[in-house]
Parts: sequence; structure tokens; C-alpha cells
Amino acid sequence: MMATMLVDADHLLADPIYDPGRCSIGFHLLHEPMVMPLYLFLFIYPKTRIVGIGLAVHMVLDSVDCQFTNGVWFM
Repeated sequence: MMATMLVDADHLLADPIYDPGRCSIGFHLLHEPMVMPLYLFLFIYPKTRIVGIGLAVHMVLDSVDCQFTNGVWFM
């Protein structure tokens, strides 16, 4: 599940790479709402279930971060 944090590699494409006030949901390529159903789809197959859980947890935590930093709730 820790390997699913590699989804944050898309932050390297942003300018600036780190912005403490930026919400990653909807801004970065792998954090788009259109991609999230794919992460949930990974739950179906036993071999990818752990990856799907890790990615879903990652998106939930990023949504909570958006709520705390910007007051915007993405879920």
C-alpha cells in the first residue's frame, strides 16, 4: 500500500512543484475526479485490491487536506 504513494509523482509536473495552499484533487493528472473510478474499479480483482485500497485512501486523505487548507471538500 505504501507504493501507491507513487501516484504523487504527478506533482513533479506542476509549477511550482510544492504549493502548500494548492489542492491536489482536480489539479494534478492522477488526482482528477475522472480517474478515481478507475481506482475503485481495482477493488474488484483480488490481485489489485490492495492497490485500489491504497489509492482510494490516498484520494480520501488528499480530499481531507483540501478541506483543511482551502475549505473545499472533494469527495
